[in-house]
Amino acid sequence: MRLMFEEEFLGREVVNTIACEGSERVVRPETYKQWQVRNMRAGFKQLPLDRELMNKLRTKVKLGYHRDFVVDEDGNWMLQGWKGRILYGSSCWVPSRT
Repeated sequence: MRLMFEEEFLGREVVNTIACEGSERVVRPETYKQWQVRNMRAGFKQLPLDRELMNKLRTKVKLGYHRDFVVDEDGNWMLQGWKGRILYGSSCWVPSRT
């Protein structure tokens, strides 16, 4: 499972980051905090995380996953990491004007 995850999800990003420069580089990694600023400037507001869902997720990860895999939260971001490094940040946004 871990190898599939690393190959499918991380492999392309690693190659893009290490091997590509200039116009060949497809993705430029940004932190979730940079995305927060970008989304707010674009007129969106962030929705809160569901506490019950986060508690269930933490319990499931603690009981059934490798000890180096982590699910955490910062503000209204759900963070997923491996060996102390955040890999993904997920959040929900809606237009601030209705």
